Amino acid sequence: MTVAFWCVLIAIVLPIVCSGIAKYGGGKFKLGNNHDPRKFLENLQGLPKRAHAAQLNSFEAIPAFAAAVIIADIVGNAAQTTMDVLAVAYITSRLLYIIFYLADLPALRSLVWFVGLGIVVSFFFVSI
Repeated sequence: MTVAFWCVLIAIVLPIVCSGIAKYGGGKFKLGNNHDPRKFLENLQGLPKRAHAAQLNSFEAIPAFAAAVIIADIVGNAAQTTMDVLAVAYITSRLLYIIFYLADLPALRSLVWFVGLGIVVSFFFVSI
C-alpha cells in the first residue's frame, strides 16, 4: 500500500474523530445512549456544534480526494512520490481545517479548505 492510499484511510477516519469531539466535547452525550444521535447533534452549541459541522464537511470531502488518488494511480503518469506528497499535504490541510473549525477561525478554515481543493485538483494535473 502506498502512502497516498493510507491517506485515503486517514481521510475516512477524520470525520469519526470529529464525531467523537462533537458527542463527548459537550459532556452531555452518554456512552450507550445512541438512540437518536442526529437529533442530539443538531441541538449542540459552541465547540461541539463546530465539531459536528467539521464532521459533515469531512464526510463530504472524502469522495473527491479518494477519486483523485485512485484516478492518479490508475493513469500512472505521476511519480508515486509526488502522489504521496500531495496526499500528505491534503491530510495536513484537512487537519488544519478541523483545528480552525474547532477554534472558530472561519477565514483560516476557508483558506485551508481551498488549499485542500487545490491539492485534489493537482492530482489530476500531475497525471497528465
